[in-house]
Amino acid sequence: MNNAKIPNTPAARDIAYQLHSVTNLRLHESLGPLVLESGKGVRVVDIDGKSYIDGMAGLWCAALGFSEPRLADAAMRQMQRLPYQSTFAHRSNEPAIDLAEALIARAPVPMSKVLFQSSGSEAIDTAIKLVWYYHEAIGAPKKRKVIGRKRGYHGTSIASASLSGQDPLHRGFGIPITGFLHASSPHFYRDGLPDESEEAFATRLARELEDLILREDPSTIGGFFAEPIMGAGGVIVPPATYFEKIQAVLKKYDVLFVADEVICGFCRTGNYWGSQTYGLSPDLLTCAKALSAAYFPMSAVMMTEKIYQAIADQSAQLGVFAHGYTMGGHPVGAAVALEAIKIYDEDKILDHVREVGPVLQSGLRRFEHHPLVGNVRGVALIGALEFMADPKTKSPFDPSLKISVKVMDSLRRQGILLRALGDSLVCAPPLIIGADEIESIITGLSVALDEVYAWTRKQ
Repeated sequence: MNNAKIPNTPAARDIAYQLHSVTNLRLHESLGPLVLESGKGVRVVDIDGKSYIDGMAGLWCAALGFSEPRLADAAMRQMQRLPYQSTFAHRSNEPAIDLAEALIARAPVPMSKVLFQSSGSEAIDTAIKLVWYYHEAIGAPKKRKVIGRKRGYHGTSIASASLSGQDPLHRGFGIPITGFLHASSPHFYRDGLPDESEEAFATRLARELEDLILREDPSTIGGFFAEPIMGAGGVIVPPATYFEKIQAVLKKYDVLFVADEVICGFCRTGNYWGSQTYGLSPDLLTCAKALSAAYFPMSAVMMTEKIYQAIADQSAQLGVFAHGYTMGGHPVGAAVALEAIKIYDEDKILDHVREVGPVLQSGLRRFEHHPLVGNVRGVALIGALEFMADPKTKSPFDPSLKISVKVMDSLRRQGILLRALGDSLVCAPPLIIGADEIESIITGLSVALDEVYAWTRKQ
């Protein structure tokens, strides 16, 4: 490549040198990036000086918004004191110790130990390995199959993408790899039968899960992974009694339950954990994103005493627990996460979410009868609109029309960033968002929906 021929602009250099994740790469060559250079509160600013309300908190993760000085100061203090140290082979650092203690104190169910990583995908990979390690330890080595759910999202590493139930994550990569199964999605709007109640739908899905376990042989099923609310699947809220019935099946066949709280954890659903919102009692829990409010790559897996005792005994027998990451328990990340937790507590972020969450939910429900909208769903500060060509018959739009993308693009022109996911448009703003800023999003949505509907009428 002749560097002299590349225009000296951020967009041109981005196209020339950077490969973007979860992006149509050929389209990116012509479309180019939105280059953001600063942010404050719930707003970000691009290199041309245009301001946007970031209605997705970056990627579901900037829970405390942008340029929070307490988080920056916490990182700087720790960098000046101890910028790095490993947690391998009996080493530790005080921020990691303090963070582990803080997480155990706040766990939705009694937990025993915390294992740190850098990302949600790493946390899921770790949880999968712990499922395998645990069953080896208790003398059930055949229990290696793990079950995810269709439409579920758990990451993009080989194992976490295999666990995820989304075809785009599989195509071209030769995954899912062997041993990963997928139960039905709890998407009542799409998959519920005519005249079927939510509870009847939940009963059917629990029965289907049990049939899957029996078909595969319960002695081979090790774990079941679920997000309290499916985030990247389109903000799919579980139907009434769903998790109650699912957990009964898992308990019946000694299948470990892993709650993926990467998106739902830390107040997003109106409780500290999504597990509390929906009555989950997991054996393992993964968290990331809002753990550090996205100011540092940080994730964690929490485990019950039952899990810890088994793997501790196994490590003694084998001589080592041979798993870990170079950046796991990073002192700077731990210091930032500790400060984020202090902010959640001291600034009463949970109370704020409970106050403004209804503003978002009632605002989104204004569009229940819009001619583009088939379904509105969400809870607290996470929500979605699902678009349908005929809402009465649930007939989807031709995918080539890219309705959700067109609505997203209209909002972007208005200075609002939301995210198109399939037929849905999703919203998960920073937890510090105010009611007036939520109203700005709703007003922008009204304009965008009418604009795109007028366009569809011409097609």
